[in-house]
Amino acid sequence: MSVPAKVRLSTQQMEVVSHVDGPLLVVAGPGSGKTRVLTERVRSLLTEVPGHFRVLALTFTNKAADEMRERLTDLGEVRQRAFVGTLHSFCLVMLSERGKFVGVEGTPNIFEQFKDRKDVLIKAIADDPLLDQEINNVEDAKERGKRVDDWLQMISRIKAHPITCAVLDDEMEQRVVDAYDAGMRACNAYDFDDLLLLTYQLLTNNPKLADFYRRLYRFICIDEAQDLNEAQYAVVCALCGESFKNVMLVGDPKQSIYGFNTSSPKYMKRFGEDFGAKRIELTENFRSSRAVVEKAKSLDPNYSVAGQVPIAGVCESMVGSTPEDEARIIADKIEELFALGHPDVEGQITASSCAVLGRTRFALIEVEKTLKARSIPFYKRLTANHENESDLVEDFQLALRLLANPRDRLHFAALAKRWGVSAPRDVIEAIPAIEAMASSSSEARAPRVTEAIRAVICDALKFDLMPAFEKLRNYADMLEEAPRQAIYEDAAVFSLEWDQYLRAGRPGRSIASFMSNKALGSTQKATREGVGLLTVHSAKGLEFDVVFLAGMAEGTFPDFRARPGPTMEEEKRSAFVAVTRSRRLLYLTFPRLRQMPWGDWRQQAPSRFL
Repeated sequence: MSVPAKVRLSTQQMEVVSHVDGPLLVVAGPGSGKTRVLTERVRSLLTEVPGHFRVLALTFTNKAADEMRERLTDLGEVRQRAFVGTLHSFCLVMLSERGKFVGVEGTPNIFEQFKDRKDVLIKAIADDPLLDQEINNVEDAKERGKRVDDWLQMISRIKAHPITCAVLDDEMEQRVVDAYDAGMRACNAYDFDDLLLLTYQLLTNNPKLADFYRRLYRFICIDEAQDLNEAQYAVVCALCGESFKNVMLVGDPKQSIYGFNTSSPKYMKRFGEDFGAKRIELTENFRSSRAVVEKAKSLDPNYSVAGQVPIAGVCESMVGSTPEDEARIIADKIEELFALGHPDVEGQITASSCAVLGRTRFALIEVEKTLKARSIPFYKRLTANHENESDLVEDFQLALRLLANPRDRLHFAALAKRWGVSAPRDVIEAIPAIEAMASSSSEARAPRVTEAIRAVICDALKFDLMPAFEKLRNYADMLEEAPRQAIYEDAAVFSLEWDQYLRAGRPGRSIASFMSNKALGSTQKATREGVGLLTVHSAKGLEFDVVFLAGMAEGTFPDFRARPGPTMEEEKRSAFVAVTRSRRLLYLTFPRLRQMPWGDWRQQAPSRFL
């Protein structure tokens, strides 16, 4: 198979790209060109293998999907024969098209927030006398809240194990799951786990439909295979059936960091055994400097690098006295690099060349304050989705949810509460109900939200969010600086997401489709202009010339909840992932003192990962 002349591949990479039929397991270390290999294999299959078929390329992150789609744009019409996206987004499309077999009508409306799912469960408990009694037998209010949280985690665990938890022996567990599901369906809503579980059921209960997808997608390529869980592996196996073998899995067990979501590198191993897959290892690191690679090796002595870039780079520790001082040290170094550059970084170092990573968002609080005070541009990716800082855009987002799903009683109640009015009963059409709530409200922003919603659907043939954003910004222009800037920022992020949704060219453009893709994070740009403030988990798949790893103290990284054994090993893998986000310069920082929630200052020990 040939590849474009401009794409240079190593011997190892070429072996992967040249593979056509049969199962293939690729173990690919950090910086080994995993996304490039995946992309070029998809390109070769589409352009070199004769026949009318499609390729299914499933990525773990939306960033990897964006990158692959971008690299394949030169294929023109041929590119349309590849589905490139996350497994969840593929399940969303499949359920939108064929979901009636498992009770899904139209595009599934997703409740992605923990709080929303918890509210659904709380109402479901209240509506079931037996569950209500069970929860009220717990006298302490805090313990009752914990019991609800435990039940919610149990529901997710059961749905994430569709094979081992196919039959529940515990009647109470089954009742909780059934009550929760009934509450979700009453709102015409689904959660992330449902997307995988229902797709698995759709494929296993409808053999002819599964066979149709096997004939449609002659080749399947799966990225970040070390992060598969049972439900995801079950969907892949159901998609393949007994005889389909044209599957490639790419991953790195050393970078498995989603154990809290029940993922495990064992499914990579199982794939090799179940499918009898050919194994190829990519052991070169084309990304990171020698200093970064050496640091990665100190975290995992088994990390073997056959070839790497001949650049020394930097790995340096910097210690502050307090979190504020740690933030000052980081900002000082960033400004120094902006001004002077570094001989190991090609070209100028800009804000977008840099990222500050934290094990949790709390390690980055003072850094954010300091960057803001010094007017250093930055963007945040501390949660799965952007969190609105303005009430106006938060209200608008709630109203869009209701436009997509008028049966969504939960968010009707949420919007009514924000506007200080009563929620409507038995809504048939969303807009009249929203307008009635707005006219009863004393909140000045309420009528502005209805204006924006009206602007969304002013064209009967297609819906467009851009006129709505204009309405929101016009209202912001009348406000003082702080609330105006908050609306501008939220509207800017929303606009980028809308643009990303349109660029993806998903079939069946609708409000429900946009909101569901937004919930999955597939409308987000992985990076923006400015210094990235990222949690380690949200930085997965990204790379920067300069990385600061903040809060490198015991109790912060590794997390205080980690214990010797699997959880501590996962913390070490998280550190490995964080370190290998750096292409050239790596700075590890921590504060000697940290203020505890009760006010005392505590001396901190350096992280064992230093």
